[in-house]
This record gives sequence, C-alpha cells and structure tokens, in this order.
Amino acid sequence: MSLPPLPETFGNYVLREFSEVASPDAISWLPQADGWAWFGAALLVLLLRYSWKKLRHWHHNRYRREAAARLQSFSKNISDEIWLIELNKILKLTALAAFPRHQVAHLSGDSWVNFLNDYCTPAPFSQKQCQLIAVGTYNRTTLDDTVQQQLLAACHIWICNHERSPYA
Repeated sequence: MSLPPLPETFGNYVLREFSEVASPDAISWLPQADGWAWFGAALLVLLLRYSWKKLRHWHHNRYRREAAARLQSFSKNISDEIWLIELNKILKLTALAAFPRHQVAHLSGDSWVNFLNDYCTPAPFSQKQCQLIAVGTYNRTTLDDTVQQQLLAACHIWICNHERSPYA
C-alpha cells in the first residue's frame, strides 16, 4: 500500500509567514570590566610570590632534611666507643650549614653545648646530655639504649627547631 501524495501547502497555513527567532550569541566567560583583569593579575602576582617564598624556604632547609635523614638512618651497629663521636659529627655538620663557619668551627666542649642550647628554644639537651656531648666524645663513654634514644630525640629536636643564622 502506498501513501497518498502530500499537498503543496502542508502544515498550518497560518505559520507560513512566520520566521524563526535567531538565538543570541554565546556569552563570553571572560570578564567584561577592566577591574576583573587587574584583580586577576594581582591575584596571580600574590600566588607567584607565595610560591616563590615557599620554594625558597624549602630550598634553604634542605640541610635540615638531610641531617634528619642521617639521624634517622644512624646505625646502632656502630661501636659504642665512636657512637657519640658520629652523633656529634652530624650536629656539627648541621651547625656548619646553618651558621657562619667562624661562629661554629672552633666550638668544642661546654661552649659547643651552650651554642646548641642557645640557638634552640626550648633547649633540647638536658644537663646530663650536655655533659655527654661535651666530654663523652673524649672519654669514649658507652651508653645504654635508653640514653642513646633520648639523645637521638634531643638531637632531632635541635635539627628541626634551631634558629637559622640570617648570614649563613
């Protein structure tokens, strides 16, 4: 069966003169006022400045991360005679990275321990630990595990919290 042919005037004859409405152009996502451009530029500058400061802070504290990693990997396999010497080396290397050489290199004994406690608030080393750091390296003092762990914790506190010299 076939369908009959369509008439020449098909549909509603009233709408014959009707023209379709044109849709408006798409709205731009870009801001129209200059103030928004200035605000965006100022925000970008502030973001770049903040990022630069954080990057500089991260870069300037790389010696702290390295010292903390050395302290973390500090082996108990080292003989008791040189354990304190190696721990003192880590502290001295950290201090040399953070302070001018003329301020740190000559320090030893009580002046070394006073320096460590002076540049960290609160002072991480107790009186007993001060004596171990100051004199124990020369006496080849052997330490039990609890004293070693307390000394490692105090050294970690100093490495993470000491005040950095502005001239280093």
